[in-house]
Amino acid sequence: MAKVVVQADQAPVAGEPCSTEQNLINYGAPNVPFYTPIQDPPAGTTWDVQPEGSLFSPLKINEMVLHNRIIVSPMCQYSAKDGYMTMWHHVHLGSFAARGPGLILSEATAVAPEGRISPQDLGLWEDGQIEPLKKIIDFAHSQGVKFGVQLAHAGRKASTVAPWVDRKAAAREQSEGWPDDVIAPSPEAYSAQTLVPREATKEDIEKFKKDWVAAIRRALKAGVDTIEVHGAHGYLLNEFLSPSSNKRTDEYGGSFENRIRLYLEAVDLLKAEVPSGFPILARVPATDYLEHDPSLPQWTLDDAVALCKVLAARGVHFLDVTGGGTDARQKISARPGYQVPYAEAIRKAVAGTGTLVGTVGEITSGKQAQAILDAKSADAIIVGRAFLKDPDLVWHWADELELDIHVPSQYGWGFGMTRTHRHRRN
Repeated sequence: MAKVVVQADQAPVAGEPCSTEQNLINYGAPNVPFYTPIQDPPAGTTWDVQPEGSLFSPLKINEMVLHNRIIVSPMCQYSAKDGYMTMWHHVHLGSFAARGPGLILSEATAVAPEGRISPQDLGLWEDGQIEPLKKIIDFAHSQGVKFGVQLAHAGRKASTVAPWVDRKAAAREQSEGWPDDVIAPSPEAYSAQTLVPREATKEDIEKFKKDWVAAIRRALKAGVDTIEVHGAHGYLLNEFLSPSSNKRTDEYGGSFENRIRLYLEAVDLLKAEVPSGFPILARVPATDYLEHDPSLPQWTLDDAVALCKVLAARGVHFLDVTGGGTDARQKISARPGYQVPYAEAIRKAVAGTGTLVGTVGEITSGKQAQAILDAKSADAIIVGRAFLKDPDLVWHWADELELDIHVPSQYGWGFGMTRTHRHRRN
């Protein structure tokens, strides 16, 4: 065995043999402003090289490389103070980072105060909000996990109260809301319980774009690995896309080309702010779930396919396919993998462009996730509620698939191992 001389402040190089005379030092993770033990390789990495395209194989999105294809979906927590991350966010997101997904996406992060869903939503409309975000990004990086921010504007679904306080109620002044500053493509409420928005003027649209660029710059200062454009779930960009919510007659309404205009402008503004190797993600709606009534104006899978072809040509690197939330008359029949067919159709439509596709929707087991990838329905699995129920989801999915993976050193030693969750098979 070759002898390796290691300085007291220098971690050994990954992959090189280590001498028994090596200094016995619990080395810290590099390039973070605090001490935490290095995780090399990151938790969620398999001992053995996996087949290309499988759940625990790496995924390259532009120049960003994920060590597996499990992504933590954006999940609103309604726990911010004036748009600032709190200890809840650090513990919530940090618990995932320590368990080894390839990428974590923040909850919808408002580009303006009036763009929040609730008064307790995250935001990036002022510089002070950068540092709390940077702290959780630094922690994710210390664990070898990538971190992205989902930028958003809630549109007509803004100024509502946290769902556990009241699932449907609007947030008025006494509830810290902004009922007179809710905008949308058209002055129609989402439901009988939500506020009637005012129709966005050209000045409102220009303000949104200015706020959008400013939030991108703050996210970059915080050190994000990627940014996702939130164009789904019935929020502002989705409202412009769908004829169900967009009744405008100017250049932002009417035709398909006009309705996708603001979404494309948001993508172009993002592209203009980031370096060439930076991965651009876009959350896209596959359907309004109004198929039960063909007489209703609605956004369909055909529309989504057409949009995604444009986004791929525009240089979007990853499409996060979801659906619903635009019209309260929607009818969703949720079941395991119920949104996978939408991702599959879009993946086929953008084949050959280099744009990757992720899928969501009641994906709750490792075998189910692997089957989706084996069927070429998606390139990655995006998981929300299953992570809430089981922060150790990455480990348990590896168990299901009988794979040996690395876990944080702080946990592995408790099982009589160093960095492995399971004993390596012979």
